[in-house]
Amino acid sequence: MSLKVSGLTKYYGEKQVVDHLSFEMHQGGVYALLGTNGAGKTTSIRMILGMLARDGGQVLWNGKELTTANCNVGYLAEERGLYPKYPLMDQLMYFAALRGVPRDVARRRIGELAGYLAVEEYLYPPKKPSRLDLVLEKRRGPAPAAQPVGKLVGKSLKADQLSKGNQQKIQLMAALISDPELIVLDEPLSGLDPVNAELFKKIIRREVEKGKYIIMSSHQMATVEEFCTDITILDRSKTVLQGHLNDIKKSYGRVNLRLKAEQDVSRWIEQAGARIVSRKEWEYEIKVTGEKQANALLRQLIDAGVHLVAFDLREPSLNEIFVEKVGRQDERA
Repeated sequence: MSLKVSGLTKYYGEKQVVDHLSFEMHQGGVYALLGTNGAGKTTSIRMILGMLARDGGQVLWNGKELTTANCNVGYLAEERGLYPKYPLMDQLMYFAALRGVPRDVARRRIGELAGYLAVEEYLYPPKKPSRLDLVLEKRRGPAPAAQPVGKLVGKSLKADQLSKGNQQKIQLMAALISDPELIVLDEPLSGLDPVNAELFKKIIRREVEKGKYIIMSSHQMATVEEFCTDITILDRSKTVLQGHLNDIKKSYGRVNLRLKAEQDVSRWIEQAGARIVSRKEWEYEIKVTGEKQANALLRQLIDAGVHLVAFDLREPSLNEIFVEKVGRQDERA
């Protein structure tokens, strides 16, 4: 399988909001679309999925125009879209039916996903026993220990009875219920607490292990760095950086130094010609030209008898690369 996006272009009036976006995926994994607010990420996603008309370009799945007829797609939109007053189970079964998923398969997948995402209590709440149930239970006596718990299941809750984070879990279930080949996640972790964010990550890892093609748009660079192999950074509709993440980081070299000491060492840093990016007491984030300058600084500190707690020379993080690339574009404007 393969996904090829070529020359994707969109105008709103005379304003160009996506400028010839192109990228390819030839194997399963996570591809990141990154950018500042208004850079064109969500517009690009909607054009890829055929939800928005294109002014140029094409999207091919296995060499053919991507449609829901030839590609099973799951989409978690940035703007959440559950029906607030309808039971959650009814909604999930409805979304499954729209994708042609048999009812028994849908119920099984809902049960599995509910367990992964810890939302069983909202989909399978215990049913309040009727007067007849109570009479029958009294006649039968205590239930044997082997009897399944929660046999009586009530109506699932409605969407507006859940927190935003739990609604987001239900929407992820709706996106995955058809077991899609191509999964598009637009800001999937937005607004989630750390515990629920980890549950989402486990689901994403599971889909990656199954070989799914995943496009992710996110402002959380640490999460993107954790999952994505290839990235495109957009700024003001244009692609400003694209490629394999490891290759991009290597191209910058090991120029970021974290130094922690038991005294003020700023004068040695200045003498070495390095630049202090940030400082917290005696812990420093430093920009160096490379290993040679970092090693020279290390020798100076050792010769001066400075006791070092940490001296870590590394490649820049994706967050640092993102800020630098977008910042440069801002400076040129």
